[in-house]
Amino acid sequence: MIIGVFDSGVGGLSVANAVQKALPGSKVILREDKANLPYGNKTPEQLFQLVVPILKEMVTAGCQIIVVACNTVTTTIIGKLRQAITVPLIGMEPMVKPAAELSKTGVIAVFATPTTLASTRYTELKQKYAAGKTVVEPDCSNWSYMIEHSEVDESQIKHNVDIALAANADVIVLGCTHYHWIEELIKNFTAGKATVLQPEQPVIAQLQKIMGTTAL
Repeated sequence: MIIGVFDSGVGGLSVANAVQKALPGSKVILREDKANLPYGNKTPEQLFQLVVPILKEMVTAGCQIIVVACNTVTTTIIGKLRQAITVPLIGMEPMVKPAAELSKTGVIAVFATPTTLASTRYTELKQKYAAGKTVVEPDCSNWSYMIEHSEVDESQIKHNVDIALAANADVIVLGCTHYHWIEELIKNFTAGKATVLQPEQPVIAQLQKIMGTTAL
């Protein structure tokens, strides 16, 4: 099985590593689009023009299924991409549903890019799964750039975690794969006061499901 993993930048490597570890018998092909970073401030139309050629190239390279390891792309254009690409696509989006189910305080925090937070899909997730809950959305607008360029400002990360904790959030959702690289740092700053969620394992479960039911 040849599995593709696509992301705008280094966040995809975290996902690709997790997929390869979970499915050692598969070949994983990673594609990034660092030349056009950041994705988090681009329009859906711009994203579509950037992403389609890359995904088509991945299909040509033999990918039988592709993980779109970018919350920004998934929440804005995954439907259009599925119409344009001939292999199954697995998207990654903020884990609002499990966060809302897990929260005991009724407050969750979502760390994500501006485009993800402004997307129709993200709004739908909140309306469907977090109705009656409080959703805190600290400003993470420069986090992808910061992580991509290895310029992690720990004080800024702690500031956002503190905002979430001060609002009584007991679950923090990492809504961008770049943030997976600072997951342990975020966990440390929560001091056990909040659970941190990111979607690598659910994506792997979905991969296994599709691989088990589809003749790829």
